[in-house]
Amino acid sequence: MSLNVGDIAPGFELPDIDLKLRTLDEFKGGKIILSFIVAASSPVCEVELCSFRDSWKEISDLGAKVIAISNDGPFANKAFAQKNNFNFPLLADYTSNTIKDYGILMQDLLHIKNYNAAKRSVFIINEDGKIGYKWVSEDPLKEPNYDEIKNYLK
Repeated sequence: MSLNVGDIAPGFELPDIDLKLRTLDEFKGGKIILSFIVAASSPVCEVELCSFRDSWKEISDLGAKVIAISNDGPFANKAFAQKNNFNFPLLADYTSNTIKDYGILMQDLLHIKNYNAAKRSVFIINEDGKIGYKWVSEDPLKEPNYDEIKNYLK
C-alpha cells in the first residue's frame, strides 16, 4: 500500500534511543517532518540527519518538529544519535511495521536477501494528521531536497 498526499498518516509506537516508547500523537501540535532513513551510521543518512540537525532552529521557527525513523535497533540508533548530537528523536522500527505502513519497504538492500530497510523518504504531516508532503527515493544514495521541505513548511 502506498500513501499519498491527503491521506491520514498512520500512527506508530516505537522506541527511542533511551528505550522509551514514542507515538506519533505525542508530537502533534504543528507540522511533523517524518524522515525515514536507510541505515543508522551510513554516510548518506548521516548527511541527511545532520542537515536536519543543523536546520533545527529554522524548522522549529516554522512550527515544525523532526522525527527520524530507522529499521535499526535502538542501540545502533543511540550510538549514531550520540555521535552526531541529534536534537530530535531517532526511533527504531526494527520490525519494519511502520515502514510497511508507510509503503516504503526496500527489500534485499544491497542485494542481500532479506536485508530490508526503509526507502529514504520524507513525509510532512500537517496539523490535521494528513500527509501534506511526500518524497520517496528508490535510490538510497539520493538526499531529499531540503529547500523544498523548508518551503513547504512556510
